[in-house]
Amino acid sequence: MSLDTLLASEGAREAVMTALQLPAPLGKALVQYLALFRPAQRQLSFDRVHSLLSELLPMIQSGKIERNGRLWAAPVESWRQGIEEMLAKRDKLTLPLKGHGYLLTIIAGYADKTEARAEAQAEERQRSGRLPASTCTISQTAASADSEAVQAFRAMPASVKEQLDRFIHKTGGTDGDDR
Repeated sequence: MSLDTLLASEGAREAVMTALQLPAPLGKALVQYLALFRPAQRQLSFDRVHSLLSELLPMIQSGKIERNGRLWAAPVESWRQGIEEMLAKRDKLTLPLKGHGYLLTIIAGYADKTEARAEAQAEERQRSGRLPASTCTISQTAASADSEAVQAFRAMPASVKEQLDRFIHKTGGTDGDDR
């Protein structure tokens, strides 16, 4: 089919125009992903291709997705990995796909793992004594002790630690028994 013939169809023209707005690294993977929506024994219509790409485009461009009432970071690399994961599991999927839910779940999972790694690194920095400058003096004392109270203190959010530190300094208590 020539480009002129292709672009004469409104659905095809819209699909091509939408595809041209997508980041280049996703091109080949997206074509394979769209094939997961193709009904058995039929071609995927250009109107359907346009619809599917139009649903993805705003999320890909913004680098965010909403899943289960929460916003998740969704950089282009997560989209590429998520699509590749789905293609690798193609045999286990119920085809044709109806929507992007499974892909969004995969991408949200990547974002969740990234957040968990960042949180674990921050906790490790606190445990190893590399505490942020804003951490209160009681945190430094807690870092050197080894009791259940200290472990509970380490797990507290920074805002709670700051309030506790202000309270302790206001009341004059600083030894471990006053906590």
